[in-house]
Amino acid sequence: MSYLWLLFISIFSSAISGCAPGAETAQSTDTRPNIVVIMADDLGYSDLGCYGGEVQTPNLDALAADGLRFSQFYNTSRCCPSRASLLTGLYNHQAGIGGMTTDEHQPGYRGHINDSSVTLAEVLKEAGYHTGMVGKWHVSNTIVQDDPQAQLAWLNHQEFHSAFSPLEQYPVSRGFEKYYGNIWGVVDFFDPFSLLNGKEAVRSVPKGYYHTDAINDSSAAYIRHFAQDDQPFFLYVAHTAPHWPLMALPEDIEKYKDTYTVGWDAIREARYQRMIEKGIIDQEKYPLSERWQSELAWADHADSVWDARAMAVHAAMIDRMDQGIGRIIKALEETGEMDNTLIVFLSDNGASPEDCMRYGPGFDRPGQTRSGEEIKYPVDKSLDVLPGPQTSFTSIGERWANVANTPFRYWKMESFEGGVHTPMIAHWPAGIKAQKGSITDQIGHVMDFMATFVDLAKTDYPSQYQGHEITPLQGISLAPVFEGKQRAGMRCCLTNMKAGDMYAVVRGSR
Repeated sequence: MSYLWLLFISIFSSAISGCAPGAETAQSTDTRPNIVVIMADDLGYSDLGCYGGEVQTPNLDALAADGLRFSQFYNTSRCCPSRASLLTGLYNHQAGIGGMTTDEHQPGYRGHINDSSVTLAEVLKEAGYHTGMVGKWHVSNTIVQDDPQAQLAWLNHQEFHSAFSPLEQYPVSRGFEKYYGNIWGVVDFFDPFSLLNGKEAVRSVPKGYYHTDAINDSSAAYIRHFAQDDQPFFLYVAHTAPHWPLMALPEDIEKYKDTYTVGWDAIREARYQRMIEKGIIDQEKYPLSERWQSELAWADHADSVWDARAMAVHAAMIDRMDQGIGRIIKALEETGEMDNTLIVFLSDNGASPEDCMRYGPGFDRPGQTRSGEEIKYPVDKSLDVLPGPQTSFTSIGERWANVANTPFRYWKMESFEGGVHTPMIAHWPAGIKAQKGSITDQIGHVMDFMATFVDLAKTDYPSQYQGHEITPLQGISLAPVFEGKQRAGMRCCLTNMKAGDMYAVVRGSR
């Protein structure tokens, strides 16, 4: 990290906390837990070390070893719908986001969280919690310039427009006291588009900026601020990593430069064996499915050098995210809040198969850096344009996405288990009574967080909010699972289904 970036974080932390780092915090008299939700973006089911992956994730692995892992936790297979369901405790169509952020003028497809929903922040704020969010919002209608060239100039930071979506749809308009992050879904990790601090557009970032670091360091700063009084806090940390474009710091890429040169099959099989050893996967229920397009052997793959580099950058992005999560943990420890803080970690969907190179610049994809350097989209996977730097827009593609979602088939956007299955870690030293490091096969869903947090906050889910009738809560509290008990609720039998073919029958989630 550059000196200027460290200085920026220091100033930012002091500005929001009103005290120097490491200052003494008030002893809490409210015994309800703090809640920190950390969501990765397009992370594969087997990417983390504690879920069988070869990526170095020691901080998340430590949370898993001291907490609880879920082997059957589910999302809605795509960014916006999963985020809407998580934030509201409803099926995503009920919350207004059946697809992406375009308003299709149909009740389930408004492209933003509707007024018949309440967010976690709105409910917990009413219950006396501090509320903060850092990172990717992506649940509001996107404002687009009418002229494509004007849109590109905006994406390239060569024109400035202050509003990225309607202000009434911003996080601070939906219950969050504090917000720093990106309103849109796709970002240049070194110079993000649609960046906000509260409601104010951030016009520029310091030299040496990297968005994953900014998300984690801002989260740590919010914790230090919130910990100064006796109110519990809710913090939603919504990462953009490891979503494309593949952009990472050179020192992180270096760790994995040779890891993926062995190819798809070797990595996938090694992950599967570790998953069995760790107890993540029942080999009888989930045999390793056939690799996607397995007719092509790695030894015969003409683009193997480029593809090995792509997956190395994917790993580096996850590694950097985990490093920063370590700083969030440190902030909780240093403020004395760790013991009574529930941390949950998950992904919004499976790894992405998208080939962003073929899209080219436009809508949410820049064509130049702020300084005017061309951003290349190497459709031919030229070795002259490798994944990693700011000047290339690249993605891992279908075969590596299939590996990232081991042992399942398919990926993001599909309602097969490779799309809807997420790793989920829960850590709460004072509250989780299940055996440390254990794995539960009880089924959970992203919409269960609202019911869980309402339960833990000892509050009520509203039938009305700000003059609007609110859709009844759909999720079921996970608190009994945390206590080591069997949770009541509908269940479906997966015993006779092929691995990867759940097809969204989990409690009727689609």
